[in-house]
Amino acid sequence: LYTMKSGSLVTNPARQFASVPVIKLGPEFKKVGSYLERFGSTPDVLELDHLTVSGDVAFGSSVSLKGTVIIVANPGSKIMIPKGAVLENKVITGNLHILDH
Repeated sequence: LYTMKSGSLVTNPARQFASVPVIKLGPEFKKVGSYLERFGSTPDVLELDHLTVSGDVAFGSSVSLKGTVIIVANPGSKIMIPKGAVLENKVITGNLHILDH
């Protein structure tokens, strides 16, 4: 989202949106330890406008989020976003496991 210019933090000129993305995370992400366990690495959010995540959701490494992304795991279910996934203007609900083989 940001780059350094003359020692100051400025918005990355490649960003499409004028404001920072709106990110809403459910209570599963409240504690730092729980938050860190759910991300393989920090997702690429340069082109993200809005993110809502609720329920038991985990992200693999090198995930890219673009536009509006809403992910809601059903109670008792888990959603695993795989390594390298690109989600653009997606709504994901229910129970989802994608495994490498």
